[in-house]
Amino acid sequence: MMVMERIVLASGSPRRREIMEKYNIDLIVEKSNVDENINRGETPEQVSMTLSLIKALDVSNRFPKDIVIGADTIVVVDGKILGKPKGKEDAYDMLNILSGRIHEVITGVALIKADMNIKIIDYEKTRVKFRKLTDDMIYRYIGTNEPFDKAGAYAIQGVGQILVENIDGCFFNVVGLPLTKIDKLLSKYFNCYILK
Repeated sequence: MMVMERIVLASGSPRRREIMEKYNIDLIVEKSNVDENINRGETPEQVSMTLSLIKALDVSNRFPKDIVIGADTIVVVDGKILGKPKGKEDAYDMLNILSGRIHEVITGVALIKADMNIKIIDYEKTRVKFRKLTDDMIYRYIGTNEPFDKAGAYAIQGVGQILVENIDGCFFNVVGLPLTKIDKLLSKYFNCYILK
């Protein structure tokens, strides 16, 4: 039997909201109020899972009877985490590092139902290969203003898709919400499904 649970997405990301709103689910979107400082002693996988967990925990305090989903996406190249660029120069440096190379996009996910004391934490990893970028192409992309609130300074779902040569893994993970992984966790631990 399918249980119709209310899902709370602990995120201020319009991209994550758009992904979830495609489905006929009872959805609430509630931004968490946590500081997203990165602990340098953790692996990239641990960083993404830790951040997704603290976001979900924060929001679950307000919605203890609902399934709360937290997510945090990071871009990693050569073991180094690329966050959101602080300005044009930072965006240029990130895109220049990614040019012609493979990097990983890791999204930690946390699913919490506080009233039942259920906490599920996992992550998804996708490998992305960028085409070789010229300086002109990088500056033209920066001119779109798309890189500035994106980890790694690009958006695969936006005009930034032109920078990507290929991906190995979940596309939606690169956008910021690994939908297949989340659906598997919802069905396994909560008897709940995204696709009704």
